[in-house]
Order: sequence, then structure tokens, then C-alpha cells
Amino acid sequence: MDRLTAAKVFVDVATSGSFTATADRLEMSRPMVTRYIEAMESWLNARLLHRTTRKVSLTTAGEDCLEEVKLWLKQAESLGDLANTGGELSGTIRLATSMSFGYSQVVPVIQQFLALHPKVSIDVDLQDSVTDLTDSQIDIAIRIASTPDPSLIGKPIALCESVIVASPHYLANSEPISTPGDLTQHSCLGYKNFQQHVWHLTKADLQQSVEVSCRLTANEATTLLNAALCHGGLAMQPTYLVSQYLKNGQLKQVLPDWKPDDMTVYVLYSSRKHMRPAVRALIDYLSDYFATSRW
Repeated sequence: MDRLTAAKVFVDVATSGSFTATADRLEMSRPMVTRYIEAMESWLNARLLHRTTRKVSLTTAGEDCLEEVKLWLKQAESLGDLANTGGELSGTIRLATSMSFGYSQVVPVIQQFLALHPKVSIDVDLQDSVTDLTDSQIDIAIRIASTPDPSLIGKPIALCESVIVASPHYLANSEPISTPGDLTQHSCLGYKNFQQHVWHLTKADLQQSVEVSCRLTANEATTLLNAALCHGGLAMQPTYLVSQYLKNGQLKQVLPDWKPDDMTVYVLYSSRKHMRPAVRALIDYLSDYFATSRW
């Protein structure tokens, strides 16, 4: 049995904690996952996983060898790239990003990258929470933050500006808004992962923080965008997501002289060591692509 595939299965089960989840992700049957794990245990002459009807966890031996197996897999991938005498990039890249940025901005650029490199595959993991790249087997993550995770290497690729928006219908049927203080009298749509319903606004040298009332909250930006389009209230939204709706009139900007805090779009990765050529090429491509404003 192929030891490289067995190692991949072992690492995936160790991450997911589930034979069934690994079978689904790697597109193989659950009995085949079991066979690969048994092959790994036979090869290393050690029991690697505790199995019960409720959960799967690493044994002490499994914990001891997991990082070495991950390193071996990375080295094997690097050797495969070096052996590619045609000089073409190849392999699968796992990329994590938020749903809103992935849908609106990342999909177009990776389609261009894939067209240039037909032997490369990209697996996109959409989530708004911060991911442990190593544990989740993510090669690179695209994250929007004021400062990147200090445990990761962050390369800034774009500026993320935000605006406060609402539908014309909501604004026509609500109290007028002329100052940041007026926001307290309105229904606001709250993003749970950002600022905890305190909106920080700047106008020239003036700064003001407003605690807003949010009857509807969500942990994902496109949900709040749709709520604003459905006349649900005021939403603080990134311009990369709402620019088209501002242009076609479905949304209007509120307090245009007052600017929410800017953030930065980063490409994050855990280490420069053993980085595969395809991953490095994608990072460079993303950086070049977003060097020109896309929204």
C-alpha cells in the first residue's frame, strides 16, 4: 500500500478526528481510510490512534510522530516538484479565506491562476474565523485585520476600506442621520467578529466611537449585506463587497464624511521553509493582482 497516501490519511484523521470526515474530504471509502491507518501503524510498528464509537484521538506514539510525518509529506511534495522536468507548477494548494472575500474577490483571481497553471489544483476553505494553518493543513490564508497573527508570516496585498450603508427604503422610513450620535437611534446590523457593536469613525482629525444597537447579528459579512438589502437597517460593510450596490442604487452610503477604520488584506503562511513553488507562485500572483485596486 502506498505509504505517501497512508501518511496523508493519517494526518487528515489526526486533524479531523473522524474516519468519516477524512473519507469525505479525500474522496475514498471509510474502509479504505481504515486500511491506510492500519498500514501506517504496521509500518511504524505502533498504535497511532485511539478509536471509540464516539471519537478518534492520537495515542502518545501518534502525537510523537505526527509532526515528523507532516514534515515528510512536505519534503515529498517538494521532491515531486523538483522532479518535474517540464518546469511546470503542479500540486494542490489549500487556501483559506472569508466567505465574503472569497466569493467576491478570490474566485476571479484563482481562476486566472489556474488557467496559467493547468497542473495546479486549489482547494478553498471558506471561514470567517482565524485558522491554525498547520493543524488545518492550510498552505496560505487571506485574512483582513488591523494586525496579522504574530505567529504567522503576513504579506499585505490590499487595503480594506469600509462604509456604513442602508437601503433607500430603510432611510426613507427612518429618522435622518447627520451625526455619528444619530446612529444610536437606528437598527444596526452587527458583525460579531469585529468591534463588538462599537463603531469607530474618523472625520479629518476628529474621532468618535458609537455604541450601536444590533437586533440582528451574524458572524459573516454577506449575511449582513443581504439584511441591509432587505431594509433591515444600517450595516458597516467593506467596499469590496458593496461597491456594486452603491453604484446601482440598491444601497446608499450613510455619513460619507465619517470614515470607519481601515484594515489590511494579508496573505498569511506559517513558514518560508519548504514552501512549494506553486504556493510561492500563488502568493506572488495574489500580490501582483491586488496591487491594482479591484473595488
